[in-house]
Amino acid sequence: MVIDPLNPLMVQSDRTLLLDVHVPKAEAARAAIIPFAELEKSPEHIHTYRITPLSLWNAASAGFAPQDIIAVLKAYTRYEVPPGIGAGFFHIMARYGKIRLIPPPADTEPFPVLPEELLLISDDPAALMEIEAANGLAKYVHKTPQGFALHLRDRGTIKWELIKLGWPVKDEAPFVPGEPLDIRLRDISAGGIPFTPRPYQREAAQAVLGNQGPGTGYGVVVLPCGSGKTVVGIILMSWLKTHTLILTPHSAAVHQWIGELLDKTELTQEQIAEYTGEVKAVAPVTVATYQILTWRPHKTGDFPHFRLFRERSWGLIIYDEVQLLPAPVFRITAELQAVRRLGLTATLVREDGAEDAVFSLVGPKRYDVPWKDLALKGWIAQALCTEIRLDLPKSLKIPYAVASSREKYRIASENPLKARIVQYLVDIHGEDHILVIGQYLDQLTSLAKLLNAPLITGKTPQRERETLYDAFRKSQFRLMVVSKVANYAIDLPDASMAIQVSGSFGSRQEEAQRLGRILRPKGRRSAGSPSQGFNAYFYTLVSRNTVEERFAVNRQQFLVEQGYNYVIQDWAG
Repeated sequence: MVIDPLNPLMVQSDRTLLLDVHVPKAEAARAAIIPFAELEKSPEHIHTYRITPLSLWNAASAGFAPQDIIAVLKAYTRYEVPPGIGAGFFHIMARYGKIRLIPPPADTEPFPVLPEELLLISDDPAALMEIEAANGLAKYVHKTPQGFALHLRDRGTIKWELIKLGWPVKDEAPFVPGEPLDIRLRDISAGGIPFTPRPYQREAAQAVLGNQGPGTGYGVVVLPCGSGKTVVGIILMSWLKTHTLILTPHSAAVHQWIGELLDKTELTQEQIAEYTGEVKAVAPVTVATYQILTWRPHKTGDFPHFRLFRERSWGLIIYDEVQLLPAPVFRITAELQAVRRLGLTATLVREDGAEDAVFSLVGPKRYDVPWKDLALKGWIAQALCTEIRLDLPKSLKIPYAVASSREKYRIASENPLKARIVQYLVDIHGEDHILVIGQYLDQLTSLAKLLNAPLITGKTPQRERETLYDAFRKSQFRLMVVSKVANYAIDLPDASMAIQVSGSFGSRQEEAQRLGRILRPKGRRSAGSPSQGFNAYFYTLVSRNTVEERFAVNRQQFLVEQGYNYVIQDWAG
């Protein structure tokens, strides 16, 4: 039954929400449902959101009740809300907060809890019995009349184990304040142009900070590549004013963070340190790589650089590209639950499906905005996505037919006819700054020679990489060939076109990061204001009638779901 044909939302019994973006109330509806629904697809006309247990727990952690969600759905629905859907919300959301983690009361006689312990409590006897029966928890907890006691260091591990059982823990234990540090955004008194964050960057930081009480000051922000996720971290640092540890995917990202901090805050060089394979210094603000933290002399040894987490009284830890968080860092993060935490990412998709671990150990998703929304407002580039399909040469058709599955993918990816298309695209885009991106080193080496362009791979020394990146930023050349080392956290603001010649099978995460290399705002704009009227071009070359075509469908699906028009062209030349 139609309730209001002008309402934008269609609520379905499988907990999917369809949003008609052409209705006047669409923007208000989108803002209302984001706290409790995950965006799955955002093509031209109808956007699809899904309500999941994790999205409902995210909502519960932000203070939403089931009746709040039902009220939003009824306010914006075009048709009747399916009967019984709300009962499912009540059941799922009731699990959040049913088990609580608290500091021990002052008086726990006659069964005292030690100062280095916390209490796991619940008013639900069944929940307590499930904790007692769970084999994975037995070595971490011991029973008390109040519930269960656990050591402070096991705080995160317990939360991780319980969410696997469908129990998201409400963590009410306090945060440590960290050692104070006066971090200020650069203003007019510092000389030059004062730094003005964009409105959505402030909104994201505020969503994480909450009211600065227990249970706030931690969580994940999801923003498109090129939208300035780093600035969200810097804003939060300026508000918390405490010693901060920043973890990044690689050394280039470390140096970019340091450059951004020096450019946008009044921090001095002496207050910021690099902790990487090349330099191991510690300062009030320290920027490190995941790689150095997870290095160990042999497979069964300890991780010697984990001492960095304990060398200072950190009040904030920032996880850049949190979707890449390696398992050893998850484990040390489990010990650091008393420190405020911020995760930054363009996509929470993890190939290992460990999104619930990010929820438990770093925090719930606090802020998300569709890529297309920021593009339409001029904050990131409008991307034109094209897949060009070409045949395998006759000489490779029989080798391809008899090859193993993995070899089939490589033969298709390294199709030598792709070189002609790359040369053609470079020639017709004479004004663009172009990245040629691929997976296989032989292919990339050949293309770099053909194009007379610099090549960056995992074998390129870090200092040389940064010299080349800097030269590209300064327009000393407009074409560069890069391997997957450039997928993450490389700031090349003038890059306006990418040609993807090969990739990691059907990785949606990689597609997001590669597209992100060309989405940085371009053109003239004032601080804190959007750019106007600029495009980026994203080409993918795919061998027709091969396994590469099948994997490309998965990557293509990600772009379509983000709202990008995706054109397929056949190459006959």
